[in-house]
Amino acid sequence: MLKKVILLLIIAFAVTTTKAQTADEVYNSYLDFNLARLEGRTENALELGEQLMPNADKLTDKARISFYYSLGNLYENDSQSAKALPLYEKVAAAVPDYYVVQRALGYMYMKQVQDIATKLNAAKTDAAENKRLTDLYATAVKKVLPHLEKAQACDPDNDTLSLIKTLYKNIKDDKGLSTLNSRLATLAKNCVDLLSDK
Repeated sequence: MLKKVILLLIIAFAVTTTKAQTADEVYNSYLDFNLARLEGRTENALELGEQLMPNADKLTDKARISFYYSLGNLYENDSQSAKALPLYEKVAAAVPDYYVVQRALGYMYMKQVQDIATKLNAAKTDAAENKRLTDLYATAVKKVLPHLEKAQACDPDNDTLSLIKTLYKNIKDDKGLSTLNSRLATLAKNCVDLLSDK
């Protein structure tokens, strides 16, 4: 019995050490992921990215953030927004001035706003439900606006600006709407348009 336990411990140790990757091995996997992505081998890049995720903490900070954005972008383009969202949130937290990810997050969160708006329109006759959904709608809009505003400040777009103004009107936030231009001017002072992994 003791021999079996020792044998199992040796096997478990061997399996654990073979799965643990060094920082150099992880970086090489990251390079393979980038190559697959740049060559347009999306399925292969997604597979490599998913294999790399458990060890992404072994990448340098900049490489890890670049990896999160790249994998998130692959997920988003593959209609897997639910997988892209947490990666984009990590990027936005690490590099808040990176307006590309801010725009992506704003429009992803906007889907939630649209879902609530649909339910809100259906609940016109139920006062209590209408009130609950109105509050949810306002909360969801307030989550969208900072992301869209950063994107608008750094990369102006008429459609995005129109959406921002409509959202402020929908939640009846006249003060937010009236101070929009000054906020955009302030946000435009610090814009990052490209992530570096070096």
